[in-house]
Amino acid sequence: MRALPMMIQGTQSDAGKSTIAAALCRIFSEDGWKTTPFKSQNMANNSYITRDGKEIGRAQGVQAEAAGIDADTDMNPILIKPSGEARAQIVVHGKPLRTMEAGEYRQDYYETGLQVIEAAYRRLESTYERIVIEGAGSPAEINLNDRELVNMKVAEIADAPVILTADIDRGGVFANIVGTLQLLNEKERTRIVGIIINKFRGDISLLQPGLDWLEEYTGKPVLGVLPFIEDLAIEEEDSLGIDRVRQKKSGAVIEIAVIAYPRVSNYTDIDPFLYEPDCNVRFVKERKELGKPDIIILPGSKSTISDLMYLKKKGFDTALREAADASFIFGVCGGYQMLGKKVTDPGQVESSVKEIEGLGFFPTMQTEVEKEKNTIRTSGWLQWQGRMQEVSGYEIHMGTTKHAEASWMKKENGEAEGALNQKAAGTYMHDVFHNDKFRHALLNELRDIKGVPPIERPFFHELREASFSKLADNFREHIDMEALEASITNFRQKGVDL
Repeated sequence: MRALPMMIQGTQSDAGKSTIAAALCRIFSEDGWKTTPFKSQNMANNSYITRDGKEIGRAQGVQAEAAGIDADTDMNPILIKPSGEARAQIVVHGKPLRTMEAGEYRQDYYETGLQVIEAAYRRLESTYERIVIEGAGSPAEINLNDRELVNMKVAEIADAPVILTADIDRGGVFANIVGTLQLLNEKERTRIVGIIINKFRGDISLLQPGLDWLEEYTGKPVLGVLPFIEDLAIEEEDSLGIDRVRQKKSGAVIEIAVIAYPRVSNYTDIDPFLYEPDCNVRFVKERKELGKPDIIILPGSKSTISDLMYLKKKGFDTALREAADASFIFGVCGGYQMLGKKVTDPGQVESSVKEIEGLGFFPTMQTEVEKEKNTIRTSGWLQWQGRMQEVSGYEIHMGTTKHAEASWMKKENGEAEGALNQKAAGTYMHDVFHNDKFRHALLNELRDIKGVPPIERPFFHELREASFSKLADNFREHIDMEALEASITNFRQKGVDL
């Protein structure tokens, strides 16, 4: 039997499509269906490395985990990684194709992209019983819809019913829903089988008259209203989540500042700190916001040289040197490269600038950006507080770094990794802070320096699994699951000529 698909589209970006798709992946899996996520084309700099060392959008990796399966590139065959100035690196089936201008991609790659997407979907369709498809942005982008590859075109390929979701937390939810439906053509509107309102806070009885009106006016059933859920340990898809991190926990004794440069990527490295009870985490974009926190993190970057230029323009180079007497600095991936003496890009792979002086925390370290991207899951050991600790994560970088600094990690293959001194540490290993024993030791060491006793700390992977279950339970409670199930099966059975 051919897989039954369901597609989630939104009235705008950040409407909660990724989270709803993750919930459905978990629910269908719990109910015994062999389930996979699918997103034809993802635009994000937060990526995920599959077991075979390929790069896909992080949201689809997370959704695969929710479904209890290993992710592969068929789940996200095209990944677009913006690099600024209307340019982006195009990643096809986990490997970089090339960097393209927006117009070039739209005009010259459309037909090829369509073939790549359909072939990937057909392979999933022959393997799985349920496919949870995620759209992107809005299906009502009328200036782009003639050559779009991610919303109604994919619904057509999959012959999928579509659930439209809208974020009520932003306001204007009824106008967003009605406006979106009216901008779709008749065939596209026929595919919309239901509406979900997301991120609701308040008394549902006050919303009910509006829901009744919406159903009558649009002729589309409201399948349910999902309440806003705090503290889900599920990663954000892209940098839209940065501005929501404004922590101020009572009793927090550890302050962590994360530099949010324009081309920040894979900043989900810091997620475990968000759930530590004694840590306040904040993203900073201006020098005056930095201060002297306990930890400063320079996260990954899609363009190390460009973001390093941004740091210098904003005066962060001076601010970091001034803070180093009180703050310990961690650099991950691109942030690690910035901490060295020099970064070069002779082939202008990521930037038009061929060479730039680094921040100088590792004075013998030089990085050369290369055309070949390194993507791999990795494991090994690191030394902290005189103890060797087993760690695992992933690498994703375009460059080779050489130095004579002390290293603090050793890979499984015996290679030294990273650099360490009294002021800073750097590594290519993403997810290093997801390793609970290391993170616990680091934070309790800071507490000891401050003269406060250690505390019991959460285990992040347990939090993550609990979040998937919480998400699914919340969805089951607030969504009419019988109506949703009927919308999947009836759409295919009706055989509507679209």
